[in-house]
Amino acid sequence: MLLSLPVSMLLFLLLGAIAGVLAGLLGVGGGLVLVAALAWLLPLMGIPQEAAMHAALASSLASIVLTAAASARAHHRRGSVMWTTVAWMVPGLLLGGWIGSGLAVRIDDAVLRYLVAGYCLVAAAQMLLGRRRATGGDAAPPRGVGMSLAGSGIGALSAVIGIGGGSMTVPLLVALGSAPVRAVGTSSACGVAIGLASALGYALHAPAGALPAHALGYVYLPAAAGVAAASVFAAPYGTRLAHHLSGEALKRVFAAFLVLVGGSLLLGA
Repeated sequence: MLLSLPVSMLLFLLLGAIAGVLAGLLGVGGGLVLVAALAWLLPLMGIPQEAAMHAALASSLASIVLTAAASARAHHRRGSVMWTTVAWMVPGLLLGGWIGSGLAVRIDDAVLRYLVAGYCLVAAAQMLLGRRRATGGDAAPPRGVGMSLAGSGIGALSAVIGIGGGSMTVPLLVALGSAPVRAVGTSSACGVAIGLASALGYALHAPAGALPAHALGYVYLPAAAGVAAASVFAAPYGTRLAHHLSGEALKRVFAAFLVLVGGSLLLGA
């Protein structure tokens, strides 16, 4: 039985609220939750099963543009976005997002599921086992060609996995001496570039008639709009929590949830 559009929009709004809070709080994971949920929901809305994973990735990335922008705006107000670093990374992020989406549309749906599931498990292990480096937050913002090159790799992988890149950008910046909260804020700003380039790539690289209706290429517009609308309002709440909580307990809970997400994708492959 197919879900009606009103019911679908309510579900998209709920997903957007969850993704927005996660984006502001952890700088990681919101996209992974969206991809897994959309891969399960979209076939119930008339999206062909063989196109569901591509549509989930594309719609997640399109929604991330506003989610990341809302999170970045909230972090900027608190002075935790390193704009110099963002400026160096953006060219690479745009190029990587475009190339990655072009590759992803040529990958089989089942293979994409395995890739995203595997990344969920890697991200969960990173959260559970990774050490948080102590820093006073006084290190100069990372800059240089190396950051542009790193942006290319982060953008490409993010496009294939359907995320805003926080699970790669945040650890990189912390390793280079940035305070965790500044790394999260900077990662949010970088997510805007990833989402723009990747979503555009999924829209333009997709074959004609990739989805039956309400779509631009592989971007399913009701999903992208509903998720984005809710996430814009929810992201600042996650940001407030990021500035008041250590987040370690939440990371452990979310890591366990990512294991469940990865498992569900494997079962659906």
